[in-house]
Amino acid sequence: MSTSSLDAYWMPFTANRLFKKAPRMLARAEGMYYRTPEGREVLDGVAGLWCVNAGHGRPKIVKAIAEQAAEMDFAPPFQMGHPKAFELADRLVEIAPKGLNKVFYTNSGSEAVETALKIALAYHRARGEGSRTRLIGRERGYHGVNFGGISVGGIVANRKMFGTLLTGVDHIRHTHDPARNSFSVGQPAHGADLADDLERLVALHDASTIAAVIVEPVAGSTGVLLPPQGYLQRLREICDKHGILLIFDEVITGFGRTGQPFAAQTFGVTPDLMTVAKGLTNGCVPMGAVFAKQAIHDAFMNGPEHLIEFFHGYTYSAHPLACAAALATLETYADDGLLTRATDMQDHFSQALHSLKGLPHVIDIRNIGLVGGIELAARSGEPGKRAFDVFLDCWEQGLMIRTTGDTIALSPPLIIQAEHIDKIVDTLATAIKRVA
Repeated sequence: MSTSSLDAYWMPFTANRLFKKAPRMLARAEGMYYRTPEGREVLDGVAGLWCVNAGHGRPKIVKAIAEQAAEMDFAPPFQMGHPKAFELADRLVEIAPKGLNKVFYTNSGSEAVETALKIALAYHRARGEGSRTRLIGRERGYHGVNFGGISVGGIVANRKMFGTLLTGVDHIRHTHDPARNSFSVGQPAHGADLADDLERLVALHDASTIAAVIVEPVAGSTGVLLPPQGYLQRLREICDKHGILLIFDEVITGFGRTGQPFAAQTFGVTPDLMTVAKGLTNGCVPMGAVFAKQAIHDAFMNGPEHLIEFFHGYTYSAHPLACAAALATLETYADDGLLTRATDMQDHFSQALHSLKGLPHVIDIRNIGLVGGIELAARSGEPGKRAFDVFLDCWEQGLMIRTTGDTIALSPPLIIQAEHIDKIVDTLATAIKRVA
């Protein structure tokens, strides 16, 4: 491939100049593996980008997309519908946390977050509490890349280039506490009290001004940060006490990643709104959604019936191909028991990951279900470089991982076998030693 053929594409979240000097190209995928244009096999340690939960090239999904494209390529979602959109919503509600029984479709996790934030604001206005306009995020949170998402998000690099963002946004403290919780297996023991930081913001702003709090049950993009035991329960209690909506961003944790269909079920805490994407279609067709409680939906169902109740949506909401892919994805999950399979595999996964403790510069390991983070000590003056070098070394060894700062993130397809886990960890160990 000539260098000129790479010039036109401005790549997202990529070191473009470095990539184009030595491209890492993928040409095919099946099961647990990608293949390069040269035919080299690459084990997928991150389910594509946290999304290919059922593994690559699943026949039911491929067939469903092809058949839907031939049957009906597009249906307008405004004032019109198609059967698969309603069928999918029913199927999603069946596996969702009890009480989340309404589904609003989007096209990505970023759009799902924007939609959830707008629902929260409009809900309070619809019920006569229009003063509730403030949105609360969390430090080190990631909620996509649209203006609302980066405003409530707490990643510096996502925020610093884009000005003042949304006004009226504040943040509670993150839960990363390596001094007390390093090398925890599963949920850390210490830190439930960190949820009380929300009370600080209530005291500062008054509850009557706060619409919603949004958190990831497990913060994935900032290095697999798990909620301390009791933390999410305490957050739920505080929100209920002050009439604040609780939003869970489950774009990464949804569809089996933590051992239950959703992390809300794993941790036993039900939010008022929940965003999903990624695993919804196994990454095959872009799609997202927002789950909402009945009472939130019903607050909008007033006034003349011919008027639009919630002035929001997207041209490609409930796209027929996406709905077909999602239905086939849910069937595939059910056929293979994938929505709970992480529970069966997590012990082997955990033991393998924690075997890396003691390697050079490994300062913490975090895991739950089939998601893990290995944090490395940063090089002086070169934050993120050590982990990136491990990423490049693993690529050369035939393993694809993800890095965020100096943390290596793993989220393999849920079809993973013990031998794949062992190969991932052996490859990582070699790379960490070599890069040290």
